[in-house]
Amino acid sequence: MSILIANRGEIAVRVIRACHELGLKAVAVYSDADRTAMHVREADAAYPIGPAAATESYLRPEVLIDVALKSNCKAVHPGYGFLAENAEFARQVIEAGLVYIGSSPESIRLLGDKVKSRALMARAGVPLTPGITSGEDLTDERLAVESERIGFPVLVKAAGGGGGKGMRIVHHPDDLISAIAGARREALAAFGSGAVYIEKFITRPRHVEFQVFGDQHGHRVHLFERECSIQRRHQKIIEESPSPALDDDLRHRMGAAAVQVITAANYTNAGTVEFLLDEDRSFYFLEVNTRIQVEHPVTEMVTGIDLVAEQIRVAFGAELSFGQNDLHQHGHAVEARIYAEDARHNFLPSAGPVHYLKEPRGPGIRFDGGVESGDEVTVHYDPIVAKLIAHAPTRKTAVNRLSFALKETAILGLTTNIDFLLAVLEHPAFRSGDLTTNFIAEHLAGWKPPVSSGDERNIALLLAGLAASKHLPSEVTASDSTLPDPWAVLGRWEIASGAR
Repeated sequence: MSILIANRGEIAVRVIRACHELGLKAVAVYSDADRTAMHVREADAAYPIGPAAATESYLRPEVLIDVALKSNCKAVHPGYGFLAENAEFARQVIEAGLVYIGSSPESIRLLGDKVKSRALMARAGVPLTPGITSGEDLTDERLAVESERIGFPVLVKAAGGGGGKGMRIVHHPDDLISAIAGARREALAAFGSGAVYIEKFITRPRHVEFQVFGDQHGHRVHLFERECSIQRRHQKIIEESPSPALDDDLRHRMGAAAVQVITAANYTNAGTVEFLLDEDRSFYFLEVNTRIQVEHPVTEMVTGIDLVAEQIRVAFGAELSFGQNDLHQHGHAVEARIYAEDARHNFLPSAGPVHYLKEPRGPGIRFDGGVESGDEVTVHYDPIVAKLIAHAPTRKTAVNRLSFALKETAILGLTTNIDFLLAVLEHPAFRSGDLTTNFIAEHLAGWKPPVSSGDERNIALLLAGLAASKHLPSEVTASDSTLPDPWAVLGRWEIASGAR
């Protein structure tokens, strides 16, 4: 049996590997920019779907479904991003006679609309931040009136979608209308809808989410929490489980609320219920992501559950292979997202060839990558390169392992955020578990890389790799005059600012 993966990059590779472990065949799709991409090489078959622009390839439901039918696939896995939270795509997949590996179109539509889902949670008694719970007539004038009622600062948010897109913090009434206009433009480009809403902005919250799962037989559980407070531009970069802020009582209450949320929405398959945790330990429903999350590996590491494999089984009608009482957290896991971006310049996305990539190894280390040496990161898609996860018996050891593994990771040809991730992990506030969504602004504003930067580390690791692979004698050192000139190999290069 074959499954179409309607996605690209590291999540496509992750789903392909789950398919292979279940004895299933995986069919990939690719745009012109991804013709030789890693997910194409890993799949059992791959089909072109159009030009590089996502709107002309990965965001075309009819093309994806046509490929699934022509390649005799039985199901479609949407991954995350692109069409993963698009209820219409899920409906079209099902109407084509295929299995959709996700929740029902009805649940996706309900929970994908942040305003409607807030209204549902209000009726279900789930704690909410003050804000709009009615989706009617969300004009700029209505949003302005609601903002005055709620009180500034407020958060303007896209009604559909997530990932920090279509989101603006507004501290003063004079800035509201321009913030709404900017959020609408960004939301329209990202999700096809410019609808936005307003909620109260909590000044120093933690972002704590619960992995949830439901099956078609009425079973619903949570698989504990992930702390996702370390964010840049409202997008997570480091996640961990368990949260250093939760004790058993708070974990139980938040987990129960997460199950209450998906029960109210009649939700099936994998999803995530997101909460804001205030400094007084009050928690508020934020939203539901109706898909597998980027940070799902930390949950897999602490629970021992393969979430993607479970997604596939449940989509084909199987009962959950575990109940709530079967689930336990074992040790601690921390994930760092490695992006092709320049942290020195407001995390500006980077692009270019991956001349050389060296994955770290060691006990408790997992590397979920979407590129290999010789690949290229383009400007057309999200710049995530890989996710690096460390698991250990304690938080301190897990963080130490992750830090060491990042130092062992070499990616030549791209500017990445590895040095910045190390700065976060090694900051005393992070080490103590003192986390909020303002962590970067409070502790690392104006960050600059150390003088001895990741570029120099990458070169040293490259030379070590060449020696290990017998391209160089093992006894040579970085100062040996017999070494090849790495600049000649890599082309034009600037230590201070990455590849050019």
